[in-house]
Amino acid sequence: MPIWKRPIDLPTVQAGNEGTAVSHLGIEFTEIGEDFLRARVPVDARTKQPFGLLHGGVSVVLAETLGSVGAVYASPEGWHAVGLDINANHLRSARSGWVTGTARPVHIGRTTQVWQIDMVNDEGELTCVSRLTIAMLAPR
Repeated sequence: MPIWKRPIDLPTVQAGNEGTAVSHLGIEFTEIGEDFLRARVPVDARTKQPFGLLHGGVSVVLAETLGSVGAVYASPEGWHAVGLDINANHLRSARSGWVTGTARPVHIGRTTQVWQIDMVNDEGELTCVSRLTIAMLAPR
């Protein structure tokens, strides 16, 4: 059973992030499932740290983007999602290609949501795991 409470499709989600850090970093939404959202970020000059590795903060941006977008579409029309807490465990570096994140809800409540975001490199190896807690704000 789908978790989405609003109509959701890839072109709409991607367009909603134009002109933001998401588009500046080259993040692309790639798949929407019944209970997950997936996006990827390139490992390139925009996203690497000085030692040539994907910057850990970029992994966190990918995670917060996926969890926040997921939370918005998993809530009724008019509700807003704001991040309360995020953590990230960096497990493996990435020097090239893409890192793909998959976000799934752990908890969808009325006032809070918790999302798990797993990120993998092009070989499918886990690079980072993140958990995002979101406050849900009612329409005013």
